[in-house]
Amino acid sequence: MVLQNARRIVVKVGSSLVTNEGRGVDAVAVGAWCRQIAALAAQGRELIMVSSGAIAEGMKRLGWPTRPREIHELQAAAAVGQMGLAQIYETELRKNGIVSAQVLLTHADLADRERYLNARSTLLTLMRLKVVPVINENDTVVNDEIKFGDNDTLAALVANLIEADVLVILTDQRGLFSADPRHDASAQFVHQAKAGAPELECMAGGAGSPLGRGGMLTKILAAKRAARSGASTIIASGKEKDVLVRLSEGESIGTALLASTPKLAARKQWMANHLQLRGSLLIDDGAAEKLTLENKSLLPIGVLAVEGDFHRGDIVAVCNPAGVEVARGLANYASSEARLIARKPSSDFERLLGFTGEPEMIHRDNLVLSTS
Repeated sequence: MVLQNARRIVVKVGSSLVTNEGRGVDAVAVGAWCRQIAALAAQGRELIMVSSGAIAEGMKRLGWPTRPREIHELQAAAAVGQMGLAQIYETELRKNGIVSAQVLLTHADLADRERYLNARSTLLTLMRLKVVPVINENDTVVNDEIKFGDNDTLAALVANLIEADVLVILTDQRGLFSADPRHDASAQFVHQAKAGAPELECMAGGAGSPLGRGGMLTKILAAKRAARSGASTIIASGKEKDVLVRLSEGESIGTALLASTPKLAARKQWMANHLQLRGSLLIDDGAAEKLTLENKSLLPIGVLAVEGDFHRGDIVAVCNPAGVEVARGLANYASSEARLIARKPSSDFERLLGFTGEPEMIHRDNLVLSTS
């Protein structure tokens, strides 16, 4: 039932599924998921794929029987394998009438405020254009300090980034058991639980496939992370026939880990509790009314003054002419840019800034009212 009413979905598939246990990219399997993605897209849903498999495909093309440990060898394998991975997704999605895009991310992209907002804007734009982004960690440039460590974590971060309703992690296992069923005959299957519950981490554990970096524990932790932005997680077998379509129809498959906080409330709580405000925007009465009564975005033309020194992606306060905070949100422009375009229409942006950016100073999706 978790996926039945979801509008925005992140689907992650692991290396062993994508590459048929390391034999190379499995076109049949990828084709099946792409067909299901197209079916869900036809229902008006927005989807993002997070796919492992680049390193495994590169290992196959390079003739390496085991996963290398040296970071430069991993990077080389990823560079070789990414070609085949992108090609097969593009081919299979196109067969189903879907335009695709390849997006490579590193932890640094989501840790840096400006790059975070840029990545978010790009992904939201792609989905608005009915394009399905296929995301992978940018293994060709990662090092020990910036790598995600596994694509389960990456998928959870993407779910946070775009405020997904549901994260679906497709794996080579049925879901979560109370213990390892390979060693404990009394292990019980977990159909549903609360994401982030401490006992789940005790149940999970053990190494994953030698092709990937994750096991069931990384999936449990990914669900915990996704729940912070209100996204529930489903862990299910990617080998189940039409698993995504059946989940969208309300069938119970795999393990559902439910977020305890609704998506909007989670985002509002994060912004409302943000203590390190880098600046503020003083707005006129008309703009204040648009924000508080009509749930509109904040446009630069409604900004009277800009205070503080902040960067694109920083959280800033939005105050009415009396100086009372009425909202706060993620700024689309740095303070120096905001001062140039305050009280100006969007048609003047290119002349004033040298480029055309977002029309909003703060988009309504990135803004929370102080009275909420």
